[in-house]
Amino acid sequence: MFFLNSVFWLLKISFNFGHLSDPRCFWRIKDTENKLGDKETYCFFTISTKHGYVKNDYFRWNLDKKVTPKTRHLIFSVYLALEEINKNCHILPNISLVVNIECVLDKHDEKTDFLFKSEDLIPNYYCKNERRYLIVLTAPLWAVSSSIGPYLFMSRIPEISRKDTFLPLAMVSLVVHFRWNWIGVIVTNDDHGIQFLSEFRGEMQNKIVCLSFAIIIKTGKFLAVTELHMNYKQILMSSAKVVIVYGYRDSPIIYAFIVWKSQDLFRIWVSVSQLDMITFLGDFLLYASTGTFIFSHQKPEISGFEQFIQRIHPSNYSSEFSLAKQWWTYFRCSLPPSNCKKLKNCSTKTVFKWLFMTPLGLAMSDTCYNIYNAMYAVAHSLHGMLLQQVDTWSKNAGKELEFDSWKMFSILKTLKFVNPAGDLVNMNQNLKQDVEFDVFYIMDFQKDYGLKMKIGRFSEHLPSGQQIYMSKEMIEWATDIDQILPSICTMPCRPGLRKSPQEGKDICCFDCKPCSENEVSNMTNMDQCVKCPEDQYANEDHTVCLQKVVTILDYRDPLGKALAGFALCFSVLTSLVLVVFLKHRDTPIVKANNQTLSFVLLISLIFCFICSLLYIGHPTMAICILQQTTFAIVFTVATSTILSKTVIVILAFKITVPGRRMRWLLESGTPKYIIPICTIIQLILCGIWLGTSPPFVDADLHMVHGHILIVCNKGSVIAFYCVLGYMGSVALASFTVAFLARNLPDTFNEAKLLTFSMLVFCSVWITFIPVYHSTKGKTMVAVEVFCILASSAGLLLCIFAPKCYIILLRPQKNYFYKFRKRRELNLTT
Repeated sequence: MFFLNSVFWLLKISFNFGHLSDPRCFWRIKDTENKLGDKETYCFFTISTKHGYVKNDYFRWNLDKKVTPKTRHLIFSVYLALEEINKNCHILPNISLVVNIECVLDKHDEKTDFLFKSEDLIPNYYCKNERRYLIVLTAPLWAVSSSIGPYLFMSRIPEISRKDTFLPLAMVSLVVHFRWNWIGVIVTNDDHGIQFLSEFRGEMQNKIVCLSFAIIIKTGKFLAVTELHMNYKQILMSSAKVVIVYGYRDSPIIYAFIVWKSQDLFRIWVSVSQLDMITFLGDFLLYASTGTFIFSHQKPEISGFEQFIQRIHPSNYSSEFSLAKQWWTYFRCSLPPSNCKKLKNCSTKTVFKWLFMTPLGLAMSDTCYNIYNAMYAVAHSLHGMLLQQVDTWSKNAGKELEFDSWKMFSILKTLKFVNPAGDLVNMNQNLKQDVEFDVFYIMDFQKDYGLKMKIGRFSEHLPSGQQIYMSKEMIEWATDIDQILPSICTMPCRPGLRKSPQEGKDICCFDCKPCSENEVSNMTNMDQCVKCPEDQYANEDHTVCLQKVVTILDYRDPLGKALAGFALCFSVLTSLVLVVFLKHRDTPIVKANNQTLSFVLLISLIFCFICSLLYIGHPTMAICILQQTTFAIVFTVATSTILSKTVIVILAFKITVPGRRMRWLLESGTPKYIIPICTIIQLILCGIWLGTSPPFVDADLHMVHGHILIVCNKGSVIAFYCVLGYMGSVALASFTVAFLARNLPDTFNEAKLLTFSMLVFCSVWITFIPVYHSTKGKTMVAVEVFCILASSAGLLLCIFAPKCYIILLRPQKNYFYKFRKRRELNLTT
């Protein structure tokens, strides 16, 4: 003979997980006259067998006084199963199960010990002519087991315990669904509570949920008020707004919540069906203004349970309202009332109309359903034994039958059967079983009523991440979850920020720091920012990578148009000056300053202005090479021409002094060789540059944020600075020589003009260096073009503007005799 503590059952049905295929709601009336609330009496159901049909005595005990209202349902579910089994000719034919019930109001009552100290109720012990009990069922689930465990051990009675294997995963899935990550846990200090807490911590780590506090309520007959007060303060001081509660009916948790409720401690409670109860105060145990979430094993409703109760006990269960005072009454609630968008805003009339749209029925609690299945498990096990012993068992009608309890246990622990509700019950706890939970939401309605709505379900056999389904429509209509702050340790990091762990704290507690340059985070609570590709950049909020804009100094840009316009205008202007000088090449002012060099200088300046156009527009390999070499050569020609002109001016005045023998230098045209010599040297440097590491087209991705700058890379930086340095040295030599000749006689003498022009030239390019390196993007190119135009214009205007002024506006001064007269005057002085 063995002891069955509870039945582990499992529902396997096919359903569409995208919606609630079986929407169910429940309501009940808070019976303030019932001072016991939903307290359960601890009962022992001892079962034996007899031949033939035996009618159960439903009124052997005074159910109105001996047991609590909740326990009546437990007894009724046993009697309903017995009646169905004994009337079923397909199970235990010509054999009836007989039950004897003993109940105590308190598990610590002395009668609990008496029951097992009495020889009448010790399993496997019987005297002559006394009934031998085949099996003992107990309820509620855990409490009695802890009390009679020693007796079971001494009697070597096998025990099957209930296991909520996937309950921690189901509860964590609910927490993750609502994006909570900072919660508290309250459990009892027993094997079930400690095991649940351990498994719950493991599931939390897998889903990145953190524990703000864990309170373990000590078991025992009395709880210290000081300890409860400390627990209360711990919950109150925590920022966690969601608390997981795991325990059983009449456990110390019940009394703890009754005390805490008097101190207005309200949180979002998530618990199990065992704690779905009304206390002796006439209110829900886990009361919360925002409602309570309850997990219950998925089970069908047993048809006929309500009618059975009304038939055998009509005095207390005569109407729907009397049923609703005793326990939850279920009805189908496929659609909420159409004339109210929120349940809390519905009128009482509307809600009651909604309640009575479909027939009502009394729901079985989890305990009742388990004991109901336990009765069928016993019957199916005995039936299996009968099939094995059909030739050996006694057929004496009216006598008790003898069965081997341990043999029956070996059959029962591997048993599978389908109960009358169509539910597959699997007793084999060694096999992995598909577990499903219904998720209910309980709330107060009009103070005196309670509503319980099925808002979701959990199915373990589905893929991870899809195991829990919550009805969005039911949640939005029935709850206020969306109006409360989330239960989190830290507010989520918005896109554009990343999580930075706080030292010494849980992973759910973090700071939010902005993403680094060119990094983005496009989701909430990202651990790391993602770097944008090279051709993209992060927007201002660091939430998305944008395609970089290709940037060049283009002719279509206003700046490009302006610079190109200036370059063409100065090229035309220089060409006009060249035409004027060619037309007046025989005048003294043109001849006095070496007209050939003037023509060379003007032509080189035209190329200086034109070469600036190479910097505008989309560059190519050829343009990049021409860009640097043309600039270096034409400017070298221009500065070396100025150097040659300055040397000629100095020599022209030196040979007029008596005793000087430098005429041959001037007559031989030696100064004119300065131009080709300087130019050839620059050509050699450019050739070396092009031969080693020539300029090429390059895309600068990092110079300007959000832009890809298409530029001509200098190639060899050393070669570039050598070319630039050489050109600068020629310009500096020109400026130095011109500066030394600035005080020579100034009749048609351009020494001062050359000095000033080279001062402007050198000033422009000296200023160019810091300005160029302080700018970015196409502005750098614009600065380079501007310096080319400015330095070229400085040479043009400073040297040729005064001469054009005399040629065009003051032609009377451009005569040889005036030039000679002034020259003689200067020489005599």
